[in-house]
Amino acid sequence: MSGLHTPHAGDDRAPDIDVVALLMRQHGDIRNLFDEVEATTGDERRDAFRRLVRLLAVHETAEEEVVHPFARRNLAGGERVVEDRLAEEKAAKEALAALDDLDTDDLAFMPRLLQLRADVQEHARAEERYEFTHIRRGTGVTDLAAMAKAVKAAEAMAPTRPHPGVESAAGNMTLGPVAALMDRTRDAVRKAMGKDG
Repeated sequence: MSGLHTPHAGDDRAPDIDVVALLMRQHGDIRNLFDEVEATTGDERRDAFRRLVRLLAVHETAEEEVVHPFARRNLAGGERVVEDRLAEEKAAKEALAALDDLDTDDLAFMPRLLQLRADVQEHARAEERYEFTHIRRGTGVTDLAAMAKAVKAAEAMAPTRPHPGVESAAGNMTLGPVAALMDRTRDAVRKAMGKDG
């Protein structure tokens, strides 16, 4: 075993009082997990990929529930910015669900993973440029901290692995384990934000 294990945002015990800083750290974690999946084989690759699936699902769902609604309401041109990000996220979720159906040793796995990585990195750059920068500039510390708390709650409450066989009650655009994980994350975020669903 190579001993590779990618840390997650918050492992450094830094206080998460700024949603932008937290999400930027998660973007770094996602890049590191892609590296780990690419650098490993066999069971190590499967484990790293499970952690990547979990983090991507939690991260994107938390953004949909926390960041995007805030951006729609508070950023100039926020509606268009969010619609563009949601289109990117939909494509990434579909690609992730398709990858999740493959064994990590399948010959088709690595080319699809590399394409997903390129798409996810492009999406992250767009979020950082069109949402995160503007949110940080125009948002008070109280709102930044409240959003960070909701994102951290999602990360903490989401299961470590997707649970097969749990159907999406919300008619999520993906099917199977990835959708179940996204639903559970959505519930955790809404609970943290004081919404019942």
